[in-house]
Amino acid sequence: MENDVSNTIQPRLTQVFRFVRCSYADGVAELAYAFDDGEELVERIRFPHAPAVPAARAAAFDAALKLLHLIAGVSYYKAGVPPRIELADGPLDDATAELLDQLYLHGLAEFAYRNGLDLRGRISFPRGGVAPVVGALDLPKRTLVPIGGGKDSLVAVEAIKSIGGEATAVWVGNSALIAACAERTGLPTLNIQRELAPGLFELNRLGAWNGHIPVTAVNSAILAVAAILYGYDSIAFANERSASAATLEYDGQQVNHQWSKSLAFERLLGDWLHTHVAADLDYCSVLRPYSELAITRAFAKLTPYFDVFSSCNRNFKLLGPKPVDRWCGQCPKCHFVFLALAPFLPKPRLLTIFGRNLLDDETQAAGFDALLEYQDHKPFECVGEGAEARAAMVALSQRPEWQEDALVERFRNEILPQLDVAQLALEPWLQPSPEHRVPARLQAALAAIG
Repeated sequence: MENDVSNTIQPRLTQVFRFVRCSYADGVAELAYAFDDGEELVERIRFPHAPAVPAARAAAFDAALKLLHLIAGVSYYKAGVPPRIELADGPLDDATAELLDQLYLHGLAEFAYRNGLDLRGRISFPRGGVAPVVGALDLPKRTLVPIGGGKDSLVAVEAIKSIGGEATAVWVGNSALIAACAERTGLPTLNIQRELAPGLFELNRLGAWNGHIPVTAVNSAILAVAAILYGYDSIAFANERSASAATLEYDGQQVNHQWSKSLAFERLLGDWLHTHVAADLDYCSVLRPYSELAITRAFAKLTPYFDVFSSCNRNFKLLGPKPVDRWCGQCPKCHFVFLALAPFLPKPRLLTIFGRNLLDDETQAAGFDALLEYQDHKPFECVGEGAEARAAMVALSQRPEWQEDALVERFRNEILPQLDVAQLALEPWLQPSPEHRVPARLQAALAAIG
């Protein structure tokens, strides 16, 4: 009956969101949720070739699985955003409740903004439980590196490979593009499948709230389970420091499309894993000290990936057409990657990757204006800061091979005179920040990026 969501339910009028149960057997995790007294919504996560959970890691595995249940619930909670949250297993300890309160509030901030909702004061996970006491598990010294198909994760892979680190390229879902990138890394691969509850799509049909969820947080929780199951002591994402910058501020609240890629979330989850799962399970971003521009400079040297990578989000949509050549050339991600790579690649090479010159197309002006935060706010996408985009455009405006392209010429004539050029140098963006959570075992990899 799990697929049957009663036609009488009105998602936006529901009063309670329930975390019903979670279980694991034979490589499959089942996560069950419900609204009010409605039918269960059951999500399944499939871990391939899963070994038996070692007895010494059983408690850690259960803790990671419970967190996955709580974090993945964000995909369902948003359908109705009811005022009450109920947990079948009872209240949470303060640290766990705080992690979830923060994640649901900030991770759904864009969703709330776009739907005209205010979730402040509405999200409250029951607390009053007792925190566990955990120690180190002597996990094998190897790293799960999530692959997203774009430039950032490939820079992270090559940085870890450069120090001889043992690593596995991992991804969630069935994207052929990501699989090709993972294969090109030469690393062992791990492909985990996430199957959303079919009832969620029925709720959408019945008028559920819809919008952006913090998917990186869900994938992080999946990988925490995988780390304990397969035996890894670190999960190394490729989230840059720009991910911590808010997209906009609205009604006194910062709205960050990339909140679950931010340093704030990394700290919350990393600390939680140390105190609730295993003291020697590290969660970090190996690119955290670097700006998008510094990362694109590093990627510009990784020529073996030029014919397989793509950051264009239209490749990764669940529904709808996908670009025929990996780059649609129209979306904010295409605009930003083109602009960020331009200062670091020979122009003919860049045009070969994209198949066209996006900066010589006047119809793309509005898209680039948003990146520059010129008469618009930064797009709700995983793109760099407005000041980064402006620094890249200033650099191009000074180079003869780019100066006559329509949008560079327009920038030089119309926008640049309004800016303080002294604050738009490229070089400061290429310097790393000291702020990161990369464990000692992986810190040598940072030098390979800078």
